[in-house]
Amino acid sequence: MSEKLQKVLARAGHGSRRELETLIKTGRVSVNGQVARLGERLEDENAVIRIDGHTVSAKAQEEVVCRVLAYYKPEGELCTRHDPEGRRTVFDRLPKIRGSRWISVGRLDANTSGLLLFTTDGELANRLMHPSRQVEREYLVRVFGDVDEKKVRNVVNGVELEDGMARFEDVVYAGGEGMNHTFYVVINEGRNREVRRLWESQETTVSRLKRVRYGDIYLDKKLPRGGWMELTLKEVNYLRELVELRPEKETMLDQQGQNTSRQRERSRSQKIRRAVRRHEERANAPKGRSNQQRRNKKSSGEQGSRNKTRR
Repeated sequence: MSEKLQKVLARAGHGSRRELETLIKTGRVSVNGQVARLGERLEDENAVIRIDGHTVSAKAQEEVVCRVLAYYKPEGELCTRHDPEGRRTVFDRLPKIRGSRWISVGRLDANTSGLLLFTTDGELANRLMHPSRQVEREYLVRVFGDVDEKKVRNVVNGVELEDGMARFEDVVYAGGEGMNHTFYVVINEGRNREVRRLWESQETTVSRLKRVRYGDIYLDKKLPRGGWMELTLKEVNYLRELVELRPEKETMLDQQGQNTSRQRERSRSQKIRRAVRRHEERANAPKGRSNQQRRNKKSSGEQGSRNKTRR
């Protein structure tokens, strides 16, 4: 049975369905040398498909291994693949993969930190993001302003925003001092800046926002900011079951690596922290010094050492 082209490509990991629909609309996808049309179905599984002139694979569903990463996004990073101004993006730190690419499951704005999921399965990403799935997202939020029971009731019962009614599914007070109050809040859709806008509707300001849960996947306390970890087969299949996709039978994780012994957990945590530290060192290194300049400096230092030895 034939399927829509964007669905096949999404499942093969070439982007979310929404991203691929945009590529097809703008004429950047071709099938057997003909520019594809939105809504076109793939009748021939051996067809030659190109995106921006590059041949891509449209593997059958059973041939694709679905992978999911949990990433601890720091504040200041952008949820985009490329930034014209050269600012950091969430894709900068992710591990490189062949024959596929990481697709972000939703977005977090630049000033929001916390749990962000990535997958190689565009269909999984599309379903998890779709409002009809009602997947819960939980946030730790610090609010500045006068917060009383009436305002909390308002954001739980629902507030009319510029893009429709919005509400928190749950609000739990977590303490605070003076005008600063900390809450755990739950929403089940991913509208742009929804948590911030709900609190702003009550004349308060969000001074800190961190996502701590997506469905039943929690932000691991051992994961450092800027660190990532691959989800186990059990966790991947939980997400797939949540959106009515068939379970995976394979994982790219080493089966022995899934054991939860303290030694292996400690080793994995140390590797993640080293990777984060190396990335920070590269990102913060002084710009403008060329490789040739570094080689000249090294050569000069070695020459100076030899002169001292001769004396």
